[in-house]
Amino acid sequence: MLNIFKLAWRNLLRYKRRTLLTSALITLGVVAVLLFISIAGSFKSMMIGQITDSMLGHLQIHRKGYLASMDSLPLDRNMSGKQVAKIKKILKDNAAIEAVSMRIKLGAMFSNFRETTNIRLNAVDPEQELQTVPMLKDRIIKGKKEGLLKKGEILVPELIAKGMKVKIGDSIVLVATNKDGSVNGQSFVVRGILEGISGPGGRDGLIHIKDARSLLRITGMEVSEVAIRLHDMQSMNEVFSQLKMALGSMKNKRGKPIFEIHTWEKLTPFFNISRMIDLMTLFIKIMLVAIVLVSIMNVMIMAVYERINEIGTISAIGTPPGKILSLFVAEGFFLGIFGTAMGVVISLAAIYTMNLFQISFDFGRQKGLLLAPKIGASDIFTIAVIVIAIAVLASLQPAWKASKMDPITALRHV
Repeated sequence: MLNIFKLAWRNLLRYKRRTLLTSALITLGVVAVLLFISIAGSFKSMMIGQITDSMLGHLQIHRKGYLASMDSLPLDRNMSGKQVAKIKKILKDNAAIEAVSMRIKLGAMFSNFRETTNIRLNAVDPEQELQTVPMLKDRIIKGKKEGLLKKGEILVPELIAKGMKVKIGDSIVLVATNKDGSVNGQSFVVRGILEGISGPGGRDGLIHIKDARSLLRITGMEVSEVAIRLHDMQSMNEVFSQLKMALGSMKNKRGKPIFEIHTWEKLTPFFNISRMIDLMTLFIKIMLVAIVLVSIMNVMIMAVYERINEIGTISAIGTPPGKILSLFVAEGFFLGIFGTAMGVVISLAAIYTMNLFQISFDFGRQKGLLLAPKIGASDIFTIAVIVIAIAVLASLQPAWKASKMDPITALRHV
């Protein structure tokens, strides 16, 4: 086998130009895929971070059926104080959880004493919320960011602030209906203007959770949802399974689950964009396979055609067909190895250079986002294996043809 590899390497060196051109095509394909994976992965991670770290958290717990009717923000599906206490106990025992935020979600009427409009509100404990979604303060485009807000203050969504001509320091009134049907109003001071996570069309404002309990006349510690932040997002699926099992064991009197838990992926349409990025990556890999397949097969077919006399000679002196086949397969293997190695080196150098120069870009209203491409060892290994395997497979047909040649016919070839 060692002699076959030596002969294969010498044959590639005999045709240096063809070898270099073929290797260059493979290298180009590998570089294109690895750079796309690294840049797309950076953009995907940034997008996910913007969503989970500024609004959703990594996981959320609700009372069963709440998510299906979330658009109407039903107060009668809030979790009771006893249920919240059980959830806290479960979460406290899980070392993978970094922070937890209790929230009350409600709808209200927003009045600036001249006009009235509807508003959606998230009522939070500021300290818990900043620990769970630390990038939330970056969404405050006007007003103080430190401490998020205090009792009696409100962060108004930008769309409503513009439409109602509300400024920092203005007094407004919120009127809400509690789950018993009674109406209550409460005055607030505008602390800041909040950018909507889904663009300027967002209507979600922010108030203190104690103000929400006062406005809705809630006497207990009930909440609408529990947002969870993990130490490592890579453990999300594992933690999700653990919590789902623990919460699933709690049943109501009819034997049905009391709670439901969801990952961020089930809570936002942005997950579809993430899946599109993965789909595009798959198409790029398929293109790489096509480039390698066509390149290697073309080279090996030409190699067989140009060396028919040589094949006839080594066959006539007793070289078995299996060794002839192995010789050409080994040449394809070397082409795959060389092209892949060059592609990986160039890709890693390009990724290092991009990180060194800290390239930034604007995405929507987000300014100066830093592009931080990175590539995992598993991605490099996967691409390398795919390229080398395709190189070997592309060599099989020409190699099989060479091994089956009749020596006399081959020797007569001009």
